[in-house]
Amino acid sequence: MRAFVRAGVPAVTAGLLLAAAVPPWGWWPTAFVGIALFDQVLAGRPVGSRFGHGMLFAAAWILPATVWMLDLSAVGWVLAALIHSTIYGIASILVPAGPGRRLGLVGAVTLAEFTRWSIPFGGMPLATIPMGQADGPLVPVVRVAGSLLLVALVVAVGVGLSALIGSRRIGRGPVGTVATATGAVVAAVLLAALAPTGHEVGTIDMAAVQGGGPQRTRATPTGAATVFANQVAATQFVDRPVDLVLWPENVVNPSPVPVTGRRRADRLYADDAALVLAYEADRLGAVLVPGWFHGHADDPTANVNYSTAVEPDGTVVDRYDKVRTVPFGEFVPLRGLAEVVAGDALPARDLRPGTGSAVLDTSVGRLGVTISWEVFFDHRSRDPVLDGAQLMLNPTNGASYWLTQVQTQQIASSRLRAIETGRWVVQAAPTGFSAVIDPDGRLLARTGVGEQAVLQYTVGLREGLTWATRLGPVPMLVFAGLLVLAGHALVLWQTPDGGRIHRRGHRRGRHATS
Repeated sequence: MRAFVRAGVPAVTAGLLLAAAVPPWGWWPTAFVGIALFDQVLAGRPVGSRFGHGMLFAAAWILPATVWMLDLSAVGWVLAALIHSTIYGIASILVPAGPGRRLGLVGAVTLAEFTRWSIPFGGMPLATIPMGQADGPLVPVVRVAGSLLLVALVVAVGVGLSALIGSRRIGRGPVGTVATATGAVVAAVLLAALAPTGHEVGTIDMAAVQGGGPQRTRATPTGAATVFANQVAATQFVDRPVDLVLWPENVVNPSPVPVTGRRRADRLYADDAALVLAYEADRLGAVLVPGWFHGHADDPTANVNYSTAVEPDGTVVDRYDKVRTVPFGEFVPLRGLAEVVAGDALPARDLRPGTGSAVLDTSVGRLGVTISWEVFFDHRSRDPVLDGAQLMLNPTNGASYWLTQVQTQQIASSRLRAIETGRWVVQAAPTGFSAVIDPDGRLLARTGVGEQAVLQYTVGLREGLTWATRLGPVPMLVFAGLLVLAGHALVLWQTPDGGRIHRRGHRRGRHATS
């Protein structure tokens, strides 16, 4: 047991270095060191040991990087870490133990990241490797082949570093690994400089409105009226003509109209809210995009979460219902089992996901929408851009969260989506962060947490597709799979006995230096 703990220290250290690269810390170079150390951890280990060390590595990465979940659900925090760790344990098994290890590691980590972004329950893309590189020099490559290419390059740099520091002598293996990693990085960066980014077809003046208020709040009927009033008050700060006004997710959260009796003055009702929204759109002479949340009209067991487009004349011209919903936050997978464990901490009703295009057609342009959680998924931004979106909006609500881990990781995700799609991204939150991001991923403006504020900016309406938008994830998934297979083929080719491990770090008659 003592030996296992001692052997596990490097794996845990490697995971902590990955966590340090993720926002809010954002020390992006530590990801390369973490991957280099993880590569050394896997060297020469048998299958069972690789699985265990892969889980340790991933747990040390994800647990501190998602500690905000403790305030919402300690069970959910542990479950998310277990899923993440299991995926990386399996990925570690895919990595060859000898020659070809570093080639296989690039492919296996790329496949592992995509897997956890996709399953279970629709995926959990939290504290990802690409988020940690939002401020790094490699981030422009996401316009070439998406965030998976950035994952592959981070691992390539890491294994190149491992080759430099982990060998007793500089021989053919280390030199070849470093040269290959360097060549891959240079080629990708050059492609990113040459790749299409889209083109501007016009500009609009817009405002992202943040109503303000404390974090760690929960939705209540009286609180909903306060949140709405704060949004209306903040909208009064719009101090010059605008074409578009973005409100956050969920800030129009009306109570059901009472069947009998008087309406309460401390409650928000849907018809009253609609009148105020129409008035504000008319007063500003702008398209207003507010976020709604309430019970489903025809299903008493379901909720709806959507954004509408209100024209200056008060007409609601379009609506987008959130498609990618939050597991255990907006819907409960395996509800019967989950309620036994978590009880009243779970939402009583599941959110009914939308099925339509994530686009609002308005008089100011074709607006793509990713509501909150959806911005973490690259395909939720890719789809509206393929459908003609000229500008991406991200109404969100982080008022219930503890710390600023979610908010900073969301900003990083929005920056990745901007580069991948070649579109401006504007984010609005009730308590922070609201932000304006240009198509190069530069954070041009951002509010603080809790403040009542308005961000006014001239943003571009853009058309044209990046390579990442055209291609999607399939080419990188195929490439990653081929890297894993090539790593195993190299083992068979370089070791006459089929690559069996005889003692850690060595094979019969040769050093495992690849």
